[in-house]
Amino acid sequence: MLAAWIGCIAGVVVVTGTLASVIGTLVVPRRVDSRISRLCEHLMDGLFRAVVPRGAKYEVRDRVLAWQAPITLLVRLLVWLTLLALGFGLVLLPAVPGSPGRAFSDAGSSLFTLGYAAPTGRASAALEYLAAFTGLVVVGLQVGYLPTLYAAFNRRETAVTLLTARAGTPAWGPEILARTRWGIFDGDARPVLDELFSSWEGWAAEVAESHTTYFTLARLRSPQPFSDWLTSLVAVLDAAALHLSLTPSAEPKITARLALRMGFEALDRIARAMRLPVPPGPDPDAPISVSYDQFCAATAMLRQLDYPIEVTDEVAWPNFRGWRVNYDVTALLLARELDATPAMWTGPRRWPSEPIPPRRPALRKASAPPRREPPRS
Repeated sequence: MLAAWIGCIAGVVVVTGTLASVIGTLVVPRRVDSRISRLCEHLMDGLFRAVVPRGAKYEVRDRVLAWQAPITLLVRLLVWLTLLALGFGLVLLPAVPGSPGRAFSDAGSSLFTLGYAAPTGRASAALEYLAAFTGLVVVGLQVGYLPTLYAAFNRRETAVTLLTARAGTPAWGPEILARTRWGIFDGDARPVLDELFSSWEGWAAEVAESHTTYFTLARLRSPQPFSDWLTSLVAVLDAAALHLSLTPSAEPKITARLALRMGFEALDRIARAMRLPVPPGPDPDAPISVSYDQFCAATAMLRQLDYPIEVTDEVAWPNFRGWRVNYDVTALLLARELDATPAMWTGPRRWPSEPIPPRRPALRKASAPPRREPPRS
């Protein structure tokens, strides 16, 4: 009998801990560190690391990794229900006479509302009704959690899709400035850039809140294989840093600075929520992953398009590096952890990958109509 009561106490601990994980993950509107959720994330991440062939192309990896986040959701629900069945089975040990198998059978029957095992006494009936109620609540919360999760996902991907016409796929910061300049016929790109930086400041704030509350969102991949929320944000931040460095007297200034600030704050919060080794504060003199030659190649492309560059590369480079150092390490850590699209200026990945330049649409023009011959007299 003593063993049964010890098991009962252990069962209370298991049920309480599991319910705390469920409520903290699905109900509490802030980041709650759940060991169960984090363990499920690590196990599934390790499994998919083993499944993906090391030499596979990015398109193959992307198709495989697209299943990671949805399967993690199902595995986490299964782990919660299994722990609750185990916990209630232990709690029922003193109340259910006979072998321990009967207690676990009654707990499973009640938790999953199967109804094949009837309660044998008042104490067991109360506990089994509680188990049934708990099972319904957990499944109901998970079902209600999915629309909230995918609503945030759809809002995130709408902005990423809209950026495709401005930044190409995969997104790249210099490409944003190049396409903005190429698409403005009156020579004034300021309203377009101002609207872009302002909208992405709000987007970064929303992503920072949603992705630190619902961890699974960070691993939900975009519907298109070469689009990615992380590389899109890095592209916008690079575009803002380049604009401020190359055209220090031109507008927009305030929206570009605000977009940069909110952008690297969002990356920092998400990386810390994922427990990545983010440095405590950027060193303004630290090197960055973008080399000076890569920077000069980007500015040369912009000069060919008559982008209004006001300073030389030597003058602009320290300013660009000063902006980029705020998010360089964090962005590369996240890109490697999530195996984001290997866009330019986003560092290495878990598997060997070559940077993919942005794809540009082919220039297509309608052919001229056939020339009509004048009628003969």
